[in-house]
Amino acid sequence: MQTPLSSQCLTVNLDPPYKISTEQLHVLPTSNISISFRFLRPGDQSEVKSLCCDWFPIEYPDLWYDDIVRDTKYYALAACETHTQRIIGVVVADILALGSCNREDQQILHKSFSLTTPVCYILILGVEKEYRRQGLAGILLYHLLNTLYERGTCQAVYLHVLYSNKQAIKFYQSKHFQYRVHLPHYYCIKGENLDGYCFALYLNGRHFELLFLFFN
Repeated sequence: MQTPLSSQCLTVNLDPPYKISTEQLHVLPTSNISISFRFLRPGDQSEVKSLCCDWFPIEYPDLWYDDIVRDTKYYALAACETHTQRIIGVVVADILALGSCNREDQQILHKSFSLTTPVCYILILGVEKEYRRQGLAGILLYHLLNTLYERGTCQAVYLHVLYSNKQAIKFYQSKHFQYRVHLPHYYCIKGENLDGYCFALYLNGRHFELLFLFFN
């Protein structure tokens, strides 16, 4: 995660609205709770903000929450308890040109790639504590990557993580994300400057075994 970035509009962006079956259900193996998926919509701001305040040590401005539920440039998918429709997991990502990334993040691709090359930045990926370790974060990530593969435009997916967040680092490494860049003093949390890491997964327009990566 990082502070929100402004990104230039790309003609190669995913064409919203994104498609996902709202009838698709998943039963969590431990809690036996049925989960459904839908995209964020206006009215979700306060619920998503409450979750993010619990999950992440960084505060996002209210305008950012308005953007992710209203602006269709974002891939903003929620996992909800089917019975109550309470949001228990979220992934939000943005497609942007390599040249619109932070300069240090441009190192995720070789310098031979054009600065107009599309990449995907994961802004947030989180699951409520009581529903973790049941594969839900992996399923949210799978839906994002599967959409990117079907569109066939992005060369890489990347994200930022706090250097001390060992659990998140282990999760992304298990999904074949690679450590790419050390970001000194990247985060300012409660007045303290802390390092971050950039991890990336390379798509390169080729099919990789998503089902194998995420469900085995």
